[in-house]
Amino acid sequence: MQSSVFVQRRRQLMAALQPDSVVLISAAREQSRSRDTAYPFRQHSDFWYYSGFNEPDALLILSNRADLPAAQLLCREKDPAQEVWHGRRLGPAAASDVLQLQATARSEQASMLNQALNGSRAVYLNLTEQPELLAQITAQMQVLKQREKRGERAPSQLIDLAPLSAAQRLIKDDNEIAIMRQAGQISAQAHIRAMQCCRPGRFEYQLEAEILHHFASNGARYPAYNSIVGSGNNGCILHYTDNSSEMTAGDLVLIDAGCELQGYAADISRTFPVNGKFSEDQAALYQLVLDAQYAACNAVKPGGNFATVTAAAEQVLTEGLLGLGILQGELTQLIADKACKQYFIHGIGHWLGLDVHDVGAYKAENPQGQSSEQSFVPGMVLTIEPGLYIPAGSPTEPRWWDLAVRIEDNLLITKDGHENLTTAVPKEIAAIEQLMATANVS
Repeated sequence: MQSSVFVQRRRQLMAALQPDSVVLISAAREQSRSRDTAYPFRQHSDFWYYSGFNEPDALLILSNRADLPAAQLLCREKDPAQEVWHGRRLGPAAASDVLQLQATARSEQASMLNQALNGSRAVYLNLTEQPELLAQITAQMQVLKQREKRGERAPSQLIDLAPLSAAQRLIKDDNEIAIMRQAGQISAQAHIRAMQCCRPGRFEYQLEAEILHHFASNGARYPAYNSIVGSGNNGCILHYTDNSSEMTAGDLVLIDAGCELQGYAADISRTFPVNGKFSEDQAALYQLVLDAQYAACNAVKPGGNFATVTAAAEQVLTEGLLGLGILQGELTQLIADKACKQYFIHGIGHWLGLDVHDVGAYKAENPQGQSSEQSFVPGMVLTIEPGLYIPAGSPTEPRWWDLAVRIEDNLLITKDGHENLTTAVPKEIAAIEQLMATANVS
């Protein structure tokens, strides 16, 4: 993205603050994996959203005060001795030009913080995610309070930044949407690759490797989250990531995987037969979940909300489970009791963006303090992912035991309805079986 995108985001945030306020956001830190090794660095999402700077050990200071720069970055200085070991640094001078803000060496943090805090009415920062920064700010405010006789003034308020940044990040701009379209396409093709490569006797981690290879080969070096490849009864574990079992003919395999591209996540789930052919019972349960997903997706449009989407899916799931004999009773009462939740054990979806479970409220509060469902508006991106999980021992016929199905797509709210960003990967039974039957992948 061009630096002007980040400048505009900062301006939008500044307009929402109280007068004479500052915002403080820390960059992420490198995390140790084990002795002398580190996890791949991943920038803090809010820091990236407002700066576009992808290095650790940095601090972003934003302000709407007339006597302070609108944006200041404190970052590591250029250091050839360190860079030859650990990689290039942008450095303050280049950062100023590239990012269109004022950049200073991180060694100046104490004085810069004092300058930012002294005379500000309010300080905005994430009060839960960045405890070290909160401790630093609290300590500096105490110092300022002790210097009031010298004319210095501590901020009177510490305000949580999270609701403001979340509300802004919830509505994606054209730049974000373009990236998320591309992430959805890459991830969809990776799922197609997994279907084509699947066969009995292979291991779950081999399908995971095919997916990760496709991500990286197409510019998405990392997954957005740990990929789930669960065959047989492993599919009944929602966040199964061992991916270590050998896949068996006659089983289904549930894959939940998405790439991260320029910080933005895709999140797709597909379920298909290891041997390429659904059994009668597998097809019945799969079609039920697919029908529920279509019903839920049809409810995704401006003015809708997650409650209406959930209700649409639960109606279909309850009717179908009753028809299959998995649930027993009277339909109206089963719907009222949400009986399908015995097997549909998670929510219908979530916001998607810089985080796979992205920020954004699911409830909206009116001026009277009353809470209601957050309405969908154009620019929101969300997942729709109904699923059914019937582990062994469930109170139904054993023929259904150990079956698990989840189908998930990524939807962008548009002015006329929605756009499915991940529609390229098949989900109709006939299309999946045709793809797997004609696969010619070694």
